[in-house]
This record gives sequence, C-alpha cells and structure tokens, in this order.
Amino acid sequence: MIVEQQTDREALFQPLRIRGVELRNRIVMSPMTRGFCPDGVPAPNVAAYYGRRSEGGAGLIVTEGIAVDHPAAVGDAGLGEDNIPLLGNAASVDGWRKVVAAVHAHGGKIIPQLWHQGAMRKPNTGPHPHVPSVSPSGIWGPLGRMTSIDPKSIPADPRIGEAMGEAEIEGAISAFVRSAVNAVDAGFDGIALHGGHGYLLDNFLWEGTNQRDDKWGGSRARRSEFPAEIVRRIRAAIGEDLPIFFRFSQWKQQDFRATLADNPDELREVLQPLADAGVDVFDASVRYYNRAAFDGDSASLAGVAKRVTGKMSMAVGGVGINSGMYDRDKPAAVVSDFGPLLERFKAGEFDLVAVGRAMIGDPHWARKFREGQPTEPYRMDADNILS
Repeated sequence: MIVEQQTDREALFQPLRIRGVELRNRIVMSPMTRGFCPDGVPAPNVAAYYGRRSEGGAGLIVTEGIAVDHPAAVGDAGLGEDNIPLLGNAASVDGWRKVVAAVHAHGGKIIPQLWHQGAMRKPNTGPHPHVPSVSPSGIWGPLGRMTSIDPKSIPADPRIGEAMGEAEIEGAISAFVRSAVNAVDAGFDGIALHGGHGYLLDNFLWEGTNQRDDKWGGSRARRSEFPAEIVRRIRAAIGEDLPIFFRFSQWKQQDFRATLADNPDELREVLQPLADAGVDVFDASVRYYNRAAFDGDSASLAGVAKRVTGKMSMAVGGVGINSGMYDRDKPAAVVSDFGPLLERFKAGEFDLVAVGRAMIGDPHWARKFREGQPTEPYRMDADNILS
C-alpha cells in the first residue's frame, strides 16, 4: 500500500508553463459532453458552469467536445441534436468568448476540445442531417466487438459509405483549422484535439477503420498523417505561443478491446508524427489511470506516451472516483486514497492530472483536494443538469 505524505498533494499545485501559457497548477477539468448549447451557442449558464470550476481551483479547463466547422462533424449524441456546441458562426464564437471571460475571471485557463465524430456520427442527424457521415475508408468499424453502444445504433453493415476522397480530406482538415482560429479569436488559451474514442481523427489512427493504402493509411506512421497534418496547419495558423493538446485512446466505442499499439515501440510509431507536428501534451484517455499500459511495463499509458515522445502528458480515468466511465452497473463513489496517483506523478509519469466526473459532482474539487477536505459525490442525474 502506498502511503500518501501530507506534502505530496502540494506537488500538484506547482505552476506549469506550456509554451507561452502558465497554468497555476496541474489539476485539469477533463472534457465531458454536456449538451447545454441551444443551436450550438453556449448560454450564460454554460459560462457560469465552467466559471465555477475555475473558481473552485482548477488550473486548466478542457471544454466538452465542440463541433468543428464541418457539415458532417456531429449528429445525435444522446443529448439533443441542437445542443452540441459549435465554434463556427459569430454567435457561437461570441458565446465562447463569454465562457472564456468567466474562467479567466477566477484565474484559470481554458482550451476547447475540437471534435468531429467521423464514423460515430449517426446518419440523418445533426445540424446537416442530409450530409453523409465520413470516415477514412467508409467503415464504421468491426462488428460484434465489446461495446456499450445501444444495438439499435450499430449499423447492420460495417461499410457506411465511400472512402473519403482528397477533397473531403482537405475539407475536414480546413474545418479543424478554421475552428482553431475561431477559438483563438474567442480568447481560448490553446487548442485540444479529440483523437480518441472512435471519432474521426481516431478513425484514421485505427486499422479497424483505416484500410487505405495511400499516404493517409498503411503503416502506423502513415495512419497518423491525417491528424498530424491538422496539427501542423493549426500550429501555423495560431502561432508558437499557444499549446496544442491531443487526446488519444487505445479503446474505441466500437471495440473496447481495440488497440493502436501493443508495446511502447508501436506507440512511438503512432505518436511521434504528432509530436513532430507540434503536439505539446498527450491526453492519454483510459478508463483507469492507474493501470499499466503494456505487459512487462508498469507505466500507465500517459507515462509511456511521455517516455516515447519526450512531450508532456496528462493522466485521466477514474481520478477521484471508484468506477470507470462505462461501469454503469457500479455506483460511483468518492475515492479518498490518492497514494497511487501521487506516487505516479512524483515518479514523473505525467505532468497534468485530469478530473472528470468527480469535478462534475463538485466544482470545488481542486481546492478541497488540496486542503484534504471531503468532496461531493458524482450523481448519475448530474448528466441532465448543469450545476
């Protein structure tokens, strides 16, 4: 058993500079879809929601997934098709400008998670229902795998359309860049890209959805070329001062047991092109942060990502809570033993700690964690309210 020392928590409250942005501490609010943006525009209650987490001590907030300015970016995510936030038109940019101001007012920083659902977008839904969904090879993913997706939402045929052509690929890349530029205009402190969970960027990374044999597919490095090109173009568009975060995951919604890599060397093949393109922080999305990523290696996925790329990394997955995101049959309870988390941080495995559902449950989680105070629990009905 790892015994937590009183001073260990304070290590997470040291500032961290990433390019030209200084975070006051290492506690991050993890991105979590909320769906409270009518017509894609965040209302005052969204600004107040994120502002409370900044007031509660979070050093950095990564917003819920924000649809990039592409007609096939998002559809029904189970939260109302018209409530997924956008970052395209003037109204949405102005709405996010107010959110940024609310976070900055309490000393926190905030970056948007740019999101394209790719193969996971439900057909005939979203702001542009008649536009077909896109994926690199026109494939949803292999069927019959372990998943929590409602069977009614799984296609009968894994092929959902045609492979993306060059014009479609260029259109998707341009959409990410436009949205990143809009984010900077709104005052965000950097950019986060959602490259996991079976969405578009992950569709290119994963061989289950990318079966191309051109420059956008084949080897792991070539499958990384599409998101790497997005990173390069965003870096060129926003300049050198703002950080770029990249979320990746082994698991996919289509297949919980899927992997991008089965050992550290293979993970280097996946991530190095992204690191070279300009990613500053790898957000390693796992269900349980404290599990070893590979056999024979005790490091977490965040730890391996940091080791093989030399870039910063962020741990996420069940911090402050005793169940994984998809363990719906297991009530989520507050965790008070942070010894394993602090031990891994002290060992240098990761630079940032992202807190998800625990921070939905308690907007002052960061402050209470620092002071050793009990926190409020996450409740399932919190998914339907914005508090």
